[in-house]
Amino acid sequence: MLDEVTQRRLLEKLEREGGEVFISALRNPDVIEVMRNSDGRLWADFSGVGMKCLGEMAASRAESILSTCASMLGTALTRESPILEGEFPLDGSRLQGLIPPLSSTTVFAIRKKAIKVFTLADYIDNGILAEHPDTQEDFLSQVASPDGRHAESAMWSSLSLAARLEWAIREKMNILVVGGTGSGKTTLANALLHSLSQQCPHDRIVAIEDTMELQVRVENAVLLRASEQVPMSRLLRATMRLRPDRIIVGEVRGGEAYTLLKSWNSGHPGGLATIHANSAEEGLDKLSQYIFEAPDARNFSHDMVGRMIASTVNVVVFIARTSMAPGRQVKQVLRVRGFREGRFVFEG
Repeated sequence: MLDEVTQRRLLEKLEREGGEVFISALRNPDVIEVMRNSDGRLWADFSGVGMKCLGEMAASRAESILSTCASMLGTALTRESPILEGEFPLDGSRLQGLIPPLSSTTVFAIRKKAIKVFTLADYIDNGILAEHPDTQEDFLSQVASPDGRHAESAMWSSLSLAARLEWAIREKMNILVVGGTGSGKTTLANALLHSLSQQCPHDRIVAIEDTMELQVRVENAVLLRASEQVPMSRLLRATMRLRPDRIIVGEVRGGEAYTLLKSWNSGHPGGLATIHANSAEEGLDKLSQYIFEAPDARNFSHDMVGRMIASTVNVVVFIARTSMAPGRQVKQVLRVRGFREGRFVFEG
């Protein structure tokens, strides 16, 4: 553990090593991610604009940056251990770095931590999410009535994507946010959490991540960080005893998927998680693959896992990068209606 003086000196050293162009990009609120490629070029992903080359960064400077980060993260970065993962010490952004022999020179990607939480209204204003229809208020009043289940089934497909999301949060549905790398899954998850804080401010939230990126704004919340020593699956089991109303997971990446589904399906509805995939169906297929990584689920049949997912995950949201402004688009907000003949059944 570094003492306060050493930590401050290393932070100052890191700022000097970064240089003006690099540090300015990190401090620019319009920049989403900063990357160095093996050819030495430095790139930044600008919100609503896309990728721009910022110039070049010398290999020695990039090596120094990662070396200092490794020291502050309490780990070693060597040819024998050439991958660095963790939080960038200056601002808590997500850092992924690699050095030779995995690459010809040092490469890294720094995914900036969200400074501003975008709301669903912001998504609508920016053209990322379909507008609310005139029928939304009527729909929300109908689903709150005793015969609301029938109204929900009849009207889901007529709702805008935004109205579906707000209703799903209000009705404590389990939501899976799906998207490719850099598509904005976490930012969208934060918008959904903002809606949750407005609609259900008294719910107790337990959120688990390996890099702290979620913005949980309710008063009654517990934020947990997974690590190599304490993996997400173990934290999820502990979470069950923390009296959560809702369980949130930053990103599903492995066998913890099985523990998450069990948690959501045992009296803790209204959960939220993200996963890497390129469509709603691919997202559930990926979730299925991860479940089989859990030791307790390895002997399950494909049909058993599919039915488990279909009965637990209620809504799948797919967001994708686009070549046109604003650069991202919520493409699908679908209800999961079952698993038949080896495929998931959706409504939307």
